[in-house]
Amino acid sequence: MQKRKIGQTQVAVDVLGVGGAPFGGNFAELGAADALAALRTAFGAGIRYVDTAPFYGFGRSERVIGDAVRGTDYVISTKVGRLLAPGAVDDPMAHGMIDPLPFHPVYDYTYDGVMKSFADSQQRLGLDRIDILLVHDIGAFQHGAAENARHFEDLRASGYRALAALKDSGQVRAIGLGVNENEICLRALEIGQWDVFLLAGRYTLLEQTPLDDLFPACQAAGTSIICGGPFNSGVLVGREMWNYAKAPVDIVSRVGKLKAVAARHGVSLPAAALQFPLAHPLVSSVIPGSRSADEFAGILNWARETIPAAFWQDLQTAGLVHDAAPLPVVNPYL
Repeated sequence: MQKRKIGQTQVAVDVLGVGGAPFGGNFAELGAADALAALRTAFGAGIRYVDTAPFYGFGRSERVIGDAVRGTDYVISTKVGRLLAPGAVDDPMAHGMIDPLPFHPVYDYTYDGVMKSFADSQQRLGLDRIDILLVHDIGAFQHGAAENARHFEDLRASGYRALAALKDSGQVRAIGLGVNENEICLRALEIGQWDVFLLAGRYTLLEQTPLDDLFPACQAAGTSIICGGPFNSGVLVGREMWNYAKAPVDIVSRVGKLKAVAARHGVSLPAAALQFPLAHPLVSSVIPGSRSADEFAGILNWARETIPAAFWQDLQTAGLVHDAAPLPVVNPYL
């Protein structure tokens, strides 16, 4: 698997990584054996970059992934911003969880919160090294404008200092955000030096809004992008979900137009969704999630598919891809 650097660091990640949200039972039931089988399928393809977070299954994802990668040559990212306190939540599905561990999340973006979250993740993972540490789900999308103002001030006043200290001491090798929106990344660039933004669902075959402002700012700052959610929560692989909810009519219509162009060229739409983001030089990795070994094997097949240049050109001509979006010239996974 090809690798690309993260920002100005020496961290190199596989261009195809593993998204760890499903291993926590996010939006779908997934046992430890199925998660391990999916991870082994990825490892068998030479992939060693895995992303996780305390939030995923309230610790389940970190536990499963730590057991899988321990003793291997891994690159791992996890997140801060939520501490896990004892006591199960009343309604796990209100958090998008099926059968999480008996904890509940407490938001904390302060210096002490970041340091505790980092130490807790090391314990859950059972690893003495975490490569990339990301601030998770800060932003108005998650918190609303008023509540987010308080959280962002905590990050600005002290939380960022904790991240910088962890990087300066060599305890992590890169720092960034793991979020679903462009605006909070732009604001974060004003308060610190970030190596990478893990941006879920915003630079995909369906949506390229970061090209207008965020990507030029990242280019100037030397900040890389990891593309999470390349299938936009599943709508690009035939499911009804988009942005963690049922896809609205305009999104379904746009996906239909993408499918029509793909059908004319004999292209699998999920294959195009996987390959498109990596044409942009800022993008270091694409990290789809999978719920089984078979699903990840399917992802590998999509990644290896040959897509004709005429397909990409037709998308751009039809106005289905941003005029400024770089188009793949060769398959980035081969």
